[in-house]
Amino acid sequence: MDTITLKVPMPKEMFLTLGLSEGEAVETMKRSFVIEQYKRERISSGKAAELLGMRKLDFIRLLAEQGIPYFDYTDEELEDEFRAVREWKKQQASPK
Repeated sequence: MDTITLKVPMPKEMFLTLGLSEGEAVETMKRSFVIEQYKRERISSGKAAELLGMRKLDFIRLLAEQGIPYFDYTDEELEDEFRAVREWKKQQASPK
């Protein structure tokens, strides 16, 4: 994967106070940036996982750890999904 290097001036105390090494700070900022792009629907969960070098399931777990929903349905959308599953189950149970 081609990369670019960004110079982002940050107060050194910010990371020293948190006890982060420079590498940990870079990874934290990268993760935050990717998650923000996912939340803004600029990239998919699969792309986010790829950019962070992890499996999609691990990205979904990361979202859960951060309190970010993977499924963000309205009540109506969720009910539509449940209705579709109920209908599918009925069709599967019916003899052909």
